[in-house]
Amino acid sequence: MNDKTLVLAFSGGLDTSYCVLALKQQGYDVHTAFVDTGGVDAEHKRWIAERASALGAVEHHELNAAQPLWDQFVVPLLWSGARMLDRYPMLCSDRYVIVQECLKLADRLGTRHFAHGCTGMGNDQLRFDQSVRSLGDYRIHAPIRDLQRETGNVREYELKWMAEAGIEVPTSSSRYSINENLLGVTLSGQEIDRFAAPADDTRVWCRPRAEWPNGRAEWTLTFEQGRLHALNGEALDGPTVLERLNRELGAWGVGRHLYTGDVSIGLKGRIVFECPGVDALMAAARALHETVNTRLQNQFRHIIAARWAELVYTGFFFEPHKTDLEAYLESANRYITGQVVLATEGGDLTAISVRSPYTISDPDSVYAQSASWSPEEAEGFVKLLGQSSTLARRIRSKAS
Repeated sequence: MNDKTLVLAFSGGLDTSYCVLALKQQGYDVHTAFVDTGGVDAEHKRWIAERASALGAVEHHELNAAQPLWDQFVVPLLWSGARMLDRYPMLCSDRYVIVQECLKLADRLGTRHFAHGCTGMGNDQLRFDQSVRSLGDYRIHAPIRDLQRETGNVREYELKWMAEAGIEVPTSSSRYSINENLLGVTLSGQEIDRFAAPADDTRVWCRPRAEWPNGRAEWTLTFEQGRLHALNGEALDGPTVLERLNRELGAWGVGRHLYTGDVSIGLKGRIVFECPGVDALMAAARALHETVNTRLQNQFRHIIAARWAELVYTGFFFEPHKTDLEAYLESANRYITGQVVLATEGGDLTAISVRSPYTISDPDSVYAQSASWSPEEAEGFVKLLGQSSTLARRIRSKAS
């Protein structure tokens, strides 16, 4: 094993740029690895490679992981409908495939040294560190987290170091911490952290109302056994569908959110996030679940989704319990087959039509219209269903 070679998960932002300088100063030969999980165009990827070279990386590696992100995260996300605190669809989950790809690179380079740019204040350190420990025996380096021993204001310290090294920092990076991938965009920092209204420059994909197109737009999503099969009748792979929906729905202002969550170490974390494609896919999958699965299946789906979301959000992506939950979810999606039409006039998105060969329906019974049972049967059902509540009232009224 090479004791001087090190693989750094690299995005080109302020934090990972500082990491290159700090790790070089510690004597490591830094291999930067940009793991492409989507959402970044060719021009920006060239900029990231140039940035790594300017910082003094021994070699820069570009690794594609859009499909693994889809297979390992998006598919079970749609099976479950999981959102942390019913709001946030864990757009941070690309971290797990980033770790996987970086460790594969470390193995090829013959090193056990892996570094990331996480701070000691958030959940990303859990996602990176726990994943590394679950996947093998590596030494973890976290230069930004280590900075907390040196200063109380990490961002100002980094900016000073970059300036002294003659490395330019993009204006957006100096104002916000920005993460962008196939799943969506998240921003934190500045007025967002202060629980104030986000500034106009926090918009990335989702356009403001003044820029929305006129009229209305529709998209048709086709699923087979819980897996996305086609968009508007065209069979496409998942990452391509997400990229297209992000672009098209973002133009209509769909998918913008403001979220406050509880960080595992006891702080409140506040972010702006945009996820037009994920919102669309989850809306379509939910419409099919509600139409095809039984009442008990849909009730339990919410319970299991909360547990799955907690594991993914807090860093336990490779926990065996998560695998167990996904075995149930895959089974519960066996009949999630059909087409859903989504529509928007800007801002909101609605599933306006659902078709499936497995729709749970009785041709002789339509809600509030017709029934295949008698009035007497209905009255008896209502009486027995409420029997416990009725008896409780009678008995307790006598006691009082």
